[in-house]
Amino acid sequence: MTAYLVTIGLEIHAHIKTASKMFDGCPADYAGAPPNSYVSAVSLGLPGTLPVLNQRAVELAACAGMALNCRVNQRSVFSRKLYLYPDLPKGFQITQYDEPICSDGWVEIRTAAGETRRIGIERLHIEEDTGRLVHADDDSSLIDYNRSGTPLMEIVSRPDVSTPEEARLVFEKIRQILVWIGASSGNLDEGAVRCDANVSVRPEGQVEYGAKVEIKNINSFRFVERALTYEIQRQIETLNAGGSVVQETRGWREDLGRTEGQRSKEFAHDYRYFPEPDIPPLELSAAWIAERKAELPELPDARRARFESEYGLSLQDADLLTLERPVADYFEQAVDAAAVAGSSAKEVANWVLNEGFRLLKERGEPATALATRMPVASLSGLIGLVVKGAITRGVAKQLFEECFDRGADPVQLVTERGLTQISDSDALRVAVREALADPKAAKAIGEYRGGKATAIQFLLGMVMRASKGQANAQVVRSLLEEELAAQ
Repeated sequence: MTAYLVTIGLEIHAHIKTASKMFDGCPADYAGAPPNSYVSAVSLGLPGTLPVLNQRAVELAACAGMALNCRVNQRSVFSRKLYLYPDLPKGFQITQYDEPICSDGWVEIRTAAGETRRIGIERLHIEEDTGRLVHADDDSSLIDYNRSGTPLMEIVSRPDVSTPEEARLVFEKIRQILVWIGASSGNLDEGAVRCDANVSVRPEGQVEYGAKVEIKNINSFRFVERALTYEIQRQIETLNAGGSVVQETRGWREDLGRTEGQRSKEFAHDYRYFPEPDIPPLELSAAWIAERKAELPELPDARRARFESEYGLSLQDADLLTLERPVADYFEQAVDAAAVAGSSAKEVANWVLNEGFRLLKERGEPATALATRMPVASLSGLIGLVVKGAITRGVAKQLFEECFDRGADPVQLVTERGLTQISDSDALRVAVREALADPKAAKAIGEYRGGKATAIQFLLGMVMRASKGQANAQVVRSLLEEELAAQ
């Protein structure tokens, strides 16, 4: 059986988060708007109109490039990419070709096997988005130009990706970084970030790459992995059967679980690139680039590493807490607030990850909703009550959910309901003796006396339920051991 090498390169397109479009003042936030309501003479490509470069889009693209470890080039050039397609009103797209704004970067990913891989970024360039075709059931198509002219950055990886899993991880990582620095909304459902995946296979030992197939417009991490898995197998089966792979553009059909051919794959010369005559070369000073670098926040990988070293968190916990910047900010604010009561960062992380994330998942809400659902003051107040021994952990878990759902103050709830932890030995001894006298306890008592030490957990649970979770578990355990030894 012939062994094959797989080569994958990604082209990730991300809307740049600006108020206006790339080359005119038309609003860029068209989500939910009626078709063709966010358009202008410039975005429609009407004769006589001239493009004016969006400064903020340039700033955010430069920041994105630096966050992806790219070099920001002091000179870049806009070009016209010529092709005739209904959603491109001018008949050409203003983009960058041989002189992009950013180049030569990289991102690091960590595979499920624990391997860290560095994937090269060839370039990041700025361009305008096209309109959107809307296909009707009667096989007709309409065009919505709301998206036309929206600022877009295209991030092109080097062909360093070798598995569908790695492709998914690169897509996830780049989106995370763009959202983290505020360069893109990252909304996959609205197409604010989407991916084209180029893949080829060749027999092991062959130097030349195989025929390249491009899978277009994938807007899901899972779909990228599934589409590439299918396409790699399709190409291998074609070659094993003695056929040849056709260089083409294909689309992913999630409903059918396969890729389907769309058109022959174009080459760069097919687009007849030439410099955009209406936009002069973009010249960026070293001082301007330094200012953009100063605007960058601490990036996710650096913050994750700091959470591990500074707070003693595990890699897994630190990773979860830095998937999104608002969650990382919330966690650090909670750590500072809870430290006043003597709580550790690990304790805060446990409450956020175990209780907070659990409830968010059950309610079908994003992780960023935690700060609203459970404000820092409420979380730190609740943890403070546990640390001081005012309430048991069981009571605290109940209060966490109530505060999460109702926005209640945990300290006030404890006072109003008399939920303070019971640590009085005399009061708890009565409860212990009542539990031991209960016929339900007979089996556990027998097992404990027979040498099964863990049987005491059943008896402890009986007392805790009787006290509605308010009993001090350590005191109860000691009293149970005393009473059982005395009987």
